[in-house]
Amino acid sequence: ADLILIVPASANVIARLAAGQADDLLTTLVLATPAPVVVAPAMNQQMYKNVLTQRNLTTLKQAGINVIEPASGLQACGDIGAGRLPEPEYLVEWVNEFFSQNQSKHDNLDVLSKSLSALKVVITAGPTQEAIDPVRYISNHSSGKMGFALAQACQAAGAEVTLITGPVRLPTPEGVTRIDILSALELLVQSEQAVAAGCDVFIAAAAVADYRVATIAPQKIKKSGDTLQLELVKNPDIVARIARSSPRPFMVGFAAETQHMEHYAQGKLTSKKLDMIA
Repeated sequence: ADLILIVPASANVIARLAAGQADDLLTTLVLATPAPVVVAPAMNQQMYKNVLTQRNLTTLKQAGINVIEPASGLQACGDIGAGRLPEPEYLVEWVNEFFSQNQSKHDNLDVLSKSLSALKVVITAGPTQEAIDPVRYISNHSSGKMGFALAQACQAAGAEVTLITGPVRLPTPEGVTRIDILSALELLVQSEQAVAAGCDVFIAAAAVADYRVATIAPQKIKKSGDTLQLELVKNPDIVARIARSSPRPFMVGFAAETQHMEHYAQGKLTSKKLDMIA
């Protein structure tokens, strides 16, 4: 580990660390690691102010353990005062600042930040929407979070990232080129164009609808009768198409299943000639 951050650190955990205990996984890990350790205290304001807690925090600081000061305000118990856990954004900023000040001690982070340098990565994300009529469509529950997180990680690792996404409510990661699509056919066109423009790695995280409506109604279908029949046709297999590209990018696929996960994933890995599958 480059850093061990204990969030939240209760009064009990702080006391055990200060005593040098090693009676569970967490305290054993802290005693056994050469990595820097940071605690973010979070507890009732009176517990935080207690002289014993303050003494324990002083002991941790003297032992070289970093302490992030808690926030103040209304607590879950109804009290008001210091002891609230800082917001996650603040903790992230604290960690980033810590590494920026200690970069020479963590050269492996620099290697990570350049691990995809000069590579072009294309990522698909989110659902597709297959129109039934001007107001209705077939889709799925994909949020797009996986693809967007991958885009952010690849960009941070030095890659030139193109993110092709279905309709989601997510901000575009900084430094990433975003292309919005709706249907599977639009996704295929944009994917083929992105790969043709140069692609070293293709990550297919989008949840593409397997079928689309054979004929899209030009006007809203009015409700009549107790049943409605729709003719569906299979959508193109985008991953398999891209895997046949020349030159062929490194192919990463996803298998979202409700049963027999490893069996179906292994079959998809083989049938679509992927290099890796999640």
